[in-house]
Amino acid sequence: MTEAASVYGASLYDLARDEGKSDVMLSQLRTLDACFEQNADFLRLLCTPDLPKAERVAILDRCFAGKIDGYLLNFLKILTERGHIRQFSGCVRAFRALYNDDHGIMPVTVVTAVPMTDGQKARLCQKLSQITGKRIELTHKIDPSCIGGVCLDYDGKRVDDTIVYRLDTVSQLLKNTIL
Repeated sequence: MTEAASVYGASLYDLARDEGKSDVMLSQLRTLDACFEQNADFLRLLCTPDLPKAERVAILDRCFAGKIDGYLLNFLKILTERGHIRQFSGCVRAFRALYNDDHGIMPVTVVTAVPMTDGQKARLCQKLSQITGKRIELTHKIDPSCIGGVCLDYDGKRVDDTIVYRLDTVSQLLKNTIL
């Protein structure tokens, strides 16, 4: 994430929090981020120097006026006018990080070789919540290449207890053993 994305995302979060709109704004940011990811051409259009800034801002008005919060629309316009609209995803990540901090939420990604049951997910969330004291927002990914076990990514840390990791550890140990 760039410094510009951090600054713009933090500014939007401060405004949304002060106005009591942080929940609505986060939901709309997520939706827009997913839309922009699927329609990269739209972001390229908003960055095109061939179109005057006023025309690019008018495109935003035609697409989003009355459909998203007015502050968020103005935010998109500012990013477009200042040439930072490509940083939108970074702004969303910065906003979300501040939101999570304020609301005691910890995003956790769990990777397993096979799908987890709802009960397993609930027990994992409960255990992590007890350890961290935060509400856990779990994202589950399936990667058959890990063979078995669990890999957790949270708070900038990785806890890897997959079979592949264990085998790699044993392999490194054997390579470093002098006979």
